[in-house]
Amino acid sequence: MGIFRKLAWFFRLQKRRYLVGVVFLVLTAFTNLVIPRSIGQFADWANQHQLTWPRLGILLGLITIAGLLQYWFRYIWRNQIWGGAADLERQLRGKLFQHYLAMDDTFFKRHRIGDLMARCTNDISAVQNVAGVGILTLADSIITGGTTIIAMIVLVNWKLTLIAILPLPFLALMAKVLGDKLHANFAKSQAAFAQLSNKTQESMTGIKVIKTLGQEEADIADFNKKVEQTININRHVNRVDALFDPLTSIIIGLTYVITIVYGSHLVLQKQITIGQLIAFVGYINALIWPMFAIGRLFNVLERGNASYDRIQALLAETALVQEPAQAQLVPAQPDLVVDIQSFHYPDSQQLVLQKINFQLPFGKTLGIVGRIGSGKSTLVKLLLRRFDNYQGQITLGGIDLRKLQLDSLRASFSYVPQENFLFSTTIENNIRFGNYQSPKQLVIAAAQVGAIDPDIAKLPAGYQTMVGEKGMSLSGGQQQRLALARALLPQPAILILDDSTSALDAKTEVKINHNLRQLKTAQSKIIISQRLRSVMDADEILVLDQGKIIQRGRHAKLIQTTGWYAQMWQRQQLNLQK
Repeated sequence: MGIFRKLAWFFRLQKRRYLVGVVFLVLTAFTNLVIPRSIGQFADWANQHQLTWPRLGILLGLITIAGLLQYWFRYIWRNQIWGGAADLERQLRGKLFQHYLAMDDTFFKRHRIGDLMARCTNDISAVQNVAGVGILTLADSIITGGTTIIAMIVLVNWKLTLIAILPLPFLALMAKVLGDKLHANFAKSQAAFAQLSNKTQESMTGIKVIKTLGQEEADIADFNKKVEQTININRHVNRVDALFDPLTSIIIGLTYVITIVYGSHLVLQKQITIGQLIAFVGYINALIWPMFAIGRLFNVLERGNASYDRIQALLAETALVQEPAQAQLVPAQPDLVVDIQSFHYPDSQQLVLQKINFQLPFGKTLGIVGRIGSGKSTLVKLLLRRFDNYQGQITLGGIDLRKLQLDSLRASFSYVPQENFLFSTTIENNIRFGNYQSPKQLVIAAAQVGAIDPDIAKLPAGYQTMVGEKGMSLSGGQQQRLALARALLPQPAILILDDSTSALDAKTEVKINHNLRQLKTAQSKIIISQRLRSVMDADEILVLDQGKIIQRGRHAKLIQTTGWYAQMWQRQQLNLQK
């Protein structure tokens, strides 16, 4: 029952809805008593030769009215209780989704996507059942069971009732023992489902690699292995779960045996009538659902309890990147000043950046180059405030990044990584993603700067063409140019291009660089590239190696200086001439 305490916050919010539902459950339980009582009365009148057409009409009318009222009452409580359960599902899904969006990189390193998806699907469904089926079975078993037992005592015989319900404590004992086992095994079942979801998500994402390397059979074998492991765990859960109904049936069977044996004795002793015994059997039949409900209740509660704990464990995690209480807005036309003494990732002690110092006045362009793994992309992560655990300071408009409002900070940057993500929607909506309010002419203008407009014009549906999941219907170069147009549309204060033209040919890259230089919007640019011609017009160029700045200056100065930049420039120029 601990899950009800954990969900007390929700039941307080929805107390009116659940109160109405419980009231109509009570009314349903009372109308349910009319039918057995009417049938018993019919038997007594028939046995005593006192049955007349008017009396028969009254009994049939009572049964008909009771049936219609039950239909109406059940409609109302179902609408209220199931509606509450749906609202709990909506709130939990919203909380989890918002929590995922608020988390930083370290959170997603600890949790795989498949596991996070499992919390949003199976776990939430199990908790939803608590607020729906759980409340129903708890209230209905108590109300229906209670009113039925009271009717059995008052309208039939208290001795028969007492003896008939003797098996019921065994039902509670069974539910407690099996419920504890079910809780532990269901937690394992949910974990296994999460692993299977991880495997499925990984295989679907890497389907091209799997097929390219001819690993379909090996991947299927690995998938089947995880499916088999999940099935074996679920079989154990189902074996425990399957014990509920048979044991409940045994207890119900014992109740019928006691009722028939002792009830017949009471009839022979003239302590009750045959009609009362028939009514009593009807009441026992009405008790079947509450008895089954108790077994089902513990099943639902234990599953919901295990799932709610898994959900709460996620919600309890906090991001390392937090917005301060008195957060400030980014000033207009901000200068960027970086002074990083050292940085290492939270899960490692190896320094990734050391003594990175530079200034980027608003409206200027900074180029960053260097070998693979030299720390270029890591530096961008710090500028976007994806990590805070660095020694030093980064200021935007004279304000430390860690003192800025997160939404204001992120709105000041547009970032185009080398590997882009496109949404499964139209080309126009993908470009508009940064600002859905932008008029069509600005969308086209951004596409023209990104040199993707001519390609879009050749498509049958133009800007309304669906790009497919992750942009699969577009080439790598088209995806990069579309992502660049998307980043340009919001007209951010600082545009960051992280090797975002790596999939383009030299002619297209030159055209895009020319378009960027001709932009009339005032903004700063940070261009990271392996191709030095992309940064040759920058106001300052930084050369990184092993997390340190080993060279800096303008292009004309660097190619005249002995070092990595000049060597790489000569090598790339030779490659262009071949």
